[in-house]
Amino acid sequence: MTRFTASLAISIGLMASSALAQTAPVAPSPVVTPAPRSVPSSFADLADRLLPSVVNVSTSAVLKPRKDGDSGPDASSPDGPQVPEFPPGSPLQKFFHDYMNHKPAPNRPPRRMQALGSGFILDPAGIIVTNNHVIEGADQVTVTLHDGTEMPARIVGRDSKVDLAVLEVKPKHPLPAVPLGHSDKARVGDWVLAIGNPFGLNGTVTAGIVSSRGRNVEHGLYDDFIQTDAAINRGNSGGPLFNLSGEVIGINTLIYGGSGGDSIGIGFAIPADDARGIIDQLRRTGHVSRGWLGLKFQDVTNDIAEDLDFHGPDGLNGKGSMVSEVDPKGPAATAGLQVGDIITRVGNQDVTGQTMPRIIASILPGTKVDLNVWRKGKMLPLPITLGQSPDAPDMPPSDTHQPEHRHQTLGDLGLTVSAIDADARTQYALSDDQRGVLVSRVESTSRAAERGIVEGNVITQVGQDQIDTPDAFAKLVQQAQAQKKHEVLLLVQDDDGLRWVPVPFAGN
Repeated sequence: MTRFTASLAISIGLMASSALAQTAPVAPSPVVTPAPRSVPSSFADLADRLLPSVVNVSTSAVLKPRKDGDSGPDASSPDGPQVPEFPPGSPLQKFFHDYMNHKPAPNRPPRRMQALGSGFILDPAGIIVTNNHVIEGADQVTVTLHDGTEMPARIVGRDSKVDLAVLEVKPKHPLPAVPLGHSDKARVGDWVLAIGNPFGLNGTVTAGIVSSRGRNVEHGLYDDFIQTDAAINRGNSGGPLFNLSGEVIGINTLIYGGSGGDSIGIGFAIPADDARGIIDQLRRTGHVSRGWLGLKFQDVTNDIAEDLDFHGPDGLNGKGSMVSEVDPKGPAATAGLQVGDIITRVGNQDVTGQTMPRIIASILPGTKVDLNVWRKGKMLPLPITLGQSPDAPDMPPSDTHQPEHRHQTLGDLGLTVSAIDADARTQYALSDDQRGVLVSRVESTSRAAERGIVEGNVITQVGQDQIDTPDAFAKLVQQAQAQKKHEVLLLVQDDDGLRWVPVPFAGN
């Protein structure tokens, strides 16, 4: 049948061509040359440059004792063991029941759970970004660099709602860091590289493209994922998704897996432009503060738009976020928003019911924004000052903090500071109530020495912040560097009293 149809088509084609040849000459068809594609011949040079910036994040936590009513020792975990179904009273049912409910001996050491993930170095001073679910519940966090160096890590801050966490390590030398890129510029079809530690296989590089943007997979209230077909597996969580400029445009977070949970080419990453503000807040405060309107809303469907005769500027059904409930004590009620209003724009961003939570949450409490509101056929401008979200922020667990360091060396300032202990008070004739940190060493050619800081001085403040430990001093100095400041202002006490000393960072 197929050959007959093909032969008939050829015969008809020849007859038609013969007839046309007798009537008019046929113009030759233009030759269309496909545009050349920018396909890299290799990712080797890029991978070689980026691999040192990606780390392995390993965590350890003590398994909590089983509570009465739990089905097993780890029943609180969604990945805990599942008991097979057996006929009631059968020997296998009794065996598994006894096994799952077995209580360890009282003097047996507690069982520990180990987990692995990935992360990337954002700041050479030792700031690392990963997923919150990688470190959640951990009482010990260890970071392993590409060269095998292991360091204990402190959880600076975490946010479960967007699944991000910031860690800090104390390296002896600056670490190879990578910048956050602008994910909003990424286009579907762009090449990307994912680097991480799937199944503990350190330094694994996979390549793919941006498969889609703005994905909502109902993982949380603020879904806005980049979808990629670069292979991502268990252990890649928290690792970077790079563009070909070597910038992090996403933090790998989720996969759609097969029966074993392995990659089938559908992975999701948190966009860098969504993560940037959250990471900054976590570094500054250890938690995230989100804006709040005090209302409930839903997406405007085509049916709703038709019923309300709500249309956009192009004449098509309008898009927006429809108010379904207003908290009488919230900012929305104060600003005059009403049930049935449709919010079409927040500041300079168009919104829908899907994007509204993420956009509002990205704005700091206390910020005044302008809303565009459609009400009964009219578009109204409505200014509103956002409140503080009533949701409690995720705080970094105190038990993951490493013990305070007795000394801190700040190479960019050229000095070492120490805790003020009994020996220091005796040696330098310091009072019992002396606050601050002791300058225990100053490099002779440093900026600190140029500004007159000498051994035995006491630093009591960094800017407007009082400090009492070397760790607190180092953290504030590193924050000033992260804010791209050229110098740090120190309140220094010497024999003549207190004085403010601005100390430039090395290279400025």
